[in-house]
Formats: sequence, structure tokens, C-alpha cells
Amino acid sequence: MGPVIAVDGPAASGKGTIARALAQHFGLPHLDTGALYRAVALAAARAQVATDDGPALGRLASGLDLSLLEDPDLRSADTAQRASCISACPEVRQALLAFQRDFAAQAGGAVLDGRDIGTVIAPDAELKLFVTAAPEVRARRRWLELGAAGGLAGLAAVAAEIRARDARDQDRAAAPLRMADDAILLDTTDLDKDMAVRRAIELAISRLGPAS
Repeated sequence: MGPVIAVDGPAASGKGTIARALAQHFGLPHLDTGALYRAVALAAARAQVATDDGPALGRLASGLDLSLLEDPDLRSADTAQRASCISACPEVRQALLAFQRDFAAQAGGAVLDGRDIGTVIAPDAELKLFVTAAPEVRARRRWLELGAAGGLAGLAAVAAEIRARDARDQDRAAAPLRMADDAILLDTTDLDKDMAVRRAIELAISRLGPAS
């Protein structure tokens, strides 16, 4: 039985990069749970379902076409914005719960990243990391990912969206973003990508032992 590793954190904290690196290091399958919400958002946009229509969104999530995870539009700014709103929908979260828990329950272990992995999806995970960074640092990272579009005005807009996303994630009634009591905090504010990955692997080895 392999370990389950839960990696949670706010937007642009580096949790996805860290989760993929941990999965590669330990030879485990990886699930970016945020991509599931993006896929629901993309399906909703194409079906012209409003982001506040909980029952309709829940039906879309229950019958989600997983091929959307490979769709080029999955990573668009519009899909990200819609996903941020849809992720607060209880019907969507409930519909995706079983899929995520089944992924975590694989006999060989798994790595999952998101915002409620250590608290809701896999509360018994052998390792829980909560990856974060200062909001202004996360905003700059996202802005650079977007090609530094719009100059300083673009950076300010991204920072405003990061703050709004944090508020939505932390204040939603269904599975709000919070650090699990037994999670290890990894602040990447002063770490570049390689440093953050190395630190995460060190923390994982200290808890789980070296990869077999």
C-alpha cells in the first residue's frame, strides 16, 4: 500500500508544481483536482449554464466528460474565472467527491493537489503539505505565467483577482480552504521553483522515508 500525499494551498502558491514533483519522485499517480473544476466550468460555458445554477452544474459534474481535461481551453483565463465561482457550488463539490476519493484510495498510493485534499478528500493522508506564499508574490508569479501582460496595470489586475480568489476559497460554505491541523506548512515566498521542490521532497522523505 503506497502513501497518499495531500498538497493544498491557495492559487499560484506552487502546489501543483510541488505535487507533480512529489508524484514523480515517489512514482505515484497525480491528480490536479482543480482541473476537475475547470472541466466543469468549461462544460458549463459550452452548455450555457450559469455559474450560480447549482442543480444544473451538479448534473454536469456528475456526468463530467473527462476528455475535457485535455482540452486546450481548460487553462484559459475565462475558464479559470468560471472555475473559481463554480468551485464554491455545493452540488459540484458533492458530485466530484467520490471521483477524488477513489483516486486517493488507489492501492499503490497517490498525490492529489487542491484546496480541500487534507481536510475533506483524504483526511487520513500519510503526508499533508500546505503550500502558500505572500499574496503579492503569488500575483507576480501568475502575472509572469501570463507573459507579464498589461504591464504594471496587468499585475495590479492579477493581484486583485488573487485576493478575490483567496476570499472566495476561504469564505465559501462548502469545503473552505484551510490548513489541516496535521499538515506541514511550506511557505514558498522566498523560494524559487527548484528550491521549493527540493524542500517539499525533503519534508516528504522525513515523513515517509525515501522512495522505494
